[in-house]
Amino acid sequence: MRQYCYIQHPIKGKIKFNLFPFQEESLTTLQKNRYNVILKSRQLGISTLSAGYALWSMLFNEDFNVLVIATTQDVAKNLVSKVQIMNENLPSWLKTNIVTNNKLSLKFANGSEIKAISSSSTGARSEALSLLIVDEAAFIRNIEEIWVASQATLSTGGGAIVLSTPNGIGNWFHQTWADAETGVNGFETIKLDWKLHPERDQSWRDEQTQLLGERGAAQECDCDFISSGHTVVDGLILQKYESKCEEPVEKRGFDNGYWIWEYPNYEKNYIIVADVARGDGADWSTFHVIDVETINQVAEYKGKLPPKDFGNMLVTIATEWNNALLAIENANIGWAAIQPALDRGYQNLFYTYKDDGYVDLEVQLLKGYDQKDKTKMVPGVSTTSRTRPLMISALEMYMREGSPIIRSKRLIQELFVFVWLNGKAQAQVGYNDDLVMAYAIALWLRDTSLKLRQHGIELNKRALSQFQKSDNIVYTNKNKPQSDGWDWNNGQDNENLTWLL
Repeated sequence: MRQYCYIQHPIKGKIKFNLFPFQEESLTTLQKNRYNVILKSRQLGISTLSAGYALWSMLFNEDFNVLVIATTQDVAKNLVSKVQIMNENLPSWLKTNIVTNNKLSLKFANGSEIKAISSSSTGARSEALSLLIVDEAAFIRNIEEIWVASQATLSTGGGAIVLSTPNGIGNWFHQTWADAETGVNGFETIKLDWKLHPERDQSWRDEQTQLLGERGAAQECDCDFISSGHTVVDGLILQKYESKCEEPVEKRGFDNGYWIWEYPNYEKNYIIVADVARGDGADWSTFHVIDVETINQVAEYKGKLPPKDFGNMLVTIATEWNNALLAIENANIGWAAIQPALDRGYQNLFYTYKDDGYVDLEVQLLKGYDQKDKTKMVPGVSTTSRTRPLMISALEMYMREGSPIIRSKRLIQELFVFVWLNGKAQAQVGYNDDLVMAYAIALWLRDTSLKLRQHGIELNKRALSQFQKSDNIVYTNKNKPQSDGWDWNNGQDNENLTWLL
């Protein structure tokens, strides 16, 4: 590679590929191990190194089939073009005859070939692969499906090079790296941060911070999973919460999906918030039981029940937890879970105003919450384009302040993959956010519905106080009714028989 490969340098033009020491070490690792995962800084020449390794494999092996997958077809095509440039500049005695040569593929007469496809293609499933190269794997949306599809073709002895800069915690690339570090998935790890490049120093790194910002520089330069992601809740905050997670004291249900950390305390008030799924798809039905005063997560459920069964379960659980305020998300299938609560007459079901569609504290205080007829309200919580940002904001604010007590590792794991995508907070592709959304609704309702409810209690107290003040009658023994049902005439006078009790 040093002697015969030429590459295109962005400033110097066509130059020999004089490997840096870290590139040579990486090349040796690629050759010795079947599966390799590379966590890298930007512009270290690792994509070019992978292209050189692919070309070497194709020249010196017959029928060596290489597939390149990247975020887009253009990015994948860029790696193939590097192979083509290297091959064009090889000495004639080292070259082999070319059968196919276009923007997306290069095929030699010895049967070896390299092709580029986008991440949306199913090409990984259809061909027998000798080497799969996945470029910027942390940014490919459906990488899990691609990897599963490729296993059938790699099972005959093929290998893989998975390389990327980090993109937060919890995604497939991070999980693959973490599993490789613990030795459970057969991948060899190669970590390459910016300091390994001999032409870079601290002034270069400081300049990257100015250009990219702290988070962008951490992603592109430092190989830092925690600081690099675009999680809704900061990764460092999530790590602190994760360290405090506990195993439940009890798991209930046929699926052990109902986790309990504390048992009901009948001196406390609780709120139960539920997110409803169909029960037969990829999403999960979930709920949290929260101690209102301390924001302490005392119980949680995640499972796949039919909505009607889930609704009956919610009524039973809410009754057990001191007739907790039961808030069920009412979009689509949620109504099927709300109906059992209505049929069974559960008294502490959360309602939303029909005309507002969302809980606006000031508006509802003016309207007199809990004073209106329930016919002017709808049962459940309405998650709309107006309320969802408020719920996400409450989640981020509470967790940044460190107020909630979270025991569930399931919830934290979902928060690690709850990210900003195109300006919207949602789970990464292939993951769920059912526990997260139920928890966000719970935190939001704590600041809205419970204040409104307390306002209603205070209004009732005030009305009762006014009633007592307006009553000028003073009751004495003379005002007592003549008989309380225990008097009888003994022949001489009326005798009270309550002494018999």
